[in-house]
Amino acid sequence: MSDEKSPHIVENENGPLSARHIDTMVGSDGAEIDTKPNMSLCRCGRSKDKPFCDGTHREAGFLSRSEKEPSGKDKLYQFEGNGVTVHYNPRVCSHAAQCIARAPDAFDPDRRPWIKPENADPAVIEAAVRACPSGALMLETKGDAQQLLPGRAQITVEKNGPYWVEGASIDVDLPGEGATRDKYVLCRCGLSGNKPYCDGSHAGANWKDDNS
Repeated sequence: MSDEKSPHIVENENGPLSARHIDTMVGSDGAEIDTKPNMSLCRCGRSKDKPFCDGTHREAGFLSRSEKEPSGKDKLYQFEGNGVTVHYNPRVCSHAAQCIARAPDAFDPDRRPWIKPENADPAVIEAAVRACPSGALMLETKGDAQQLLPGRAQITVEKNGPYWVEGASIDVDLPGEGATRDKYVLCRCGLSGNKPYCDGSHAGANWKDDNS
């Protein structure tokens, strides 16, 4: 269980996320958000006061768990090259594409295998893995696969996407093998098959911040 005064997130059944004792939060426009000791964050995707809850989940019939299957297999895959090994779990991935933006030669979803560490300098690979908000990527350099933290705000609201969380615990089972409570991504659109975590469903549904 979380220390009451430490940054943590509570999942309310069929309701919003309670973000407690969060020190830093950045909105989808990149601006800092003034935090309060307890904030109710929308996760049904329909609030007119996003990212905050306005109670719309009740009339929307929002459910904490989805009947659909999560996207992606819960399995750790290894891709070795250039002295490093990248570990990847598709179940944990939120499809933020931070790895592709930083190392497009090494991470290319239109290619098989889609991860080729040998196509980029190890430092570039490390930066790409570190930028991953969900923890779907880990880096192994000396026989030990590690999660790398980017040092973002405790909650970052992705534009037209989920909540990126770092340094705030959550008392919910991890989304898949290799995942960590040090950084993870929470569904904001209400469509994920892996709630409370994001599985990238917002992208396929073309969900937008201004949806209500």
